[in-house]
Amino acid sequence: QVHLVESGGGLVQPGGSLRLSCAASGGSFTTYSLAWFRQAPGKDREFVAAIKRYGGATAYADAVKGRFTISRDNARSTVYLQMNSLITEDTAVYYCAAGMGVITSTLRAGSAYNNWGQGTQVTVSS
Repeated sequence: QVHLVESGGGLVQPGGSLRLSCAASGGSFTTYSLAWFRQAPGKDREFVAAIKRYGGATAYADAVKGRFTISRDNARSTVYLQMNSLITEDTAVYYCAAGMGVITSTLRAGSAYNNWGQGTQVTVSS
């Protein structure tokens, strides 16, 4: 299995940008599908974005489509989440996740992933 560590969170103003990173170790990174989820105060964890193994198909939540971009650098065993045009509703703890054998139709499902990072806080505020 793979160990995941998120980084890059912080405080940004509305309209700003932030780039999250999730470094993986202990597994065959290229064979894992990767995803980002988030959990805001008082809300359930929700899907944000995913990218299939090897850098194939991607999926985005409607709330972030057009603003966020998921990418992966297989040579560095790292998945990224570029967040642009941030709004206060994006404030949450962001988690990365990895799963083996994730089919394209289930990229958005948390149950498809069995490896999770501990999260990084993103706060969008003036």
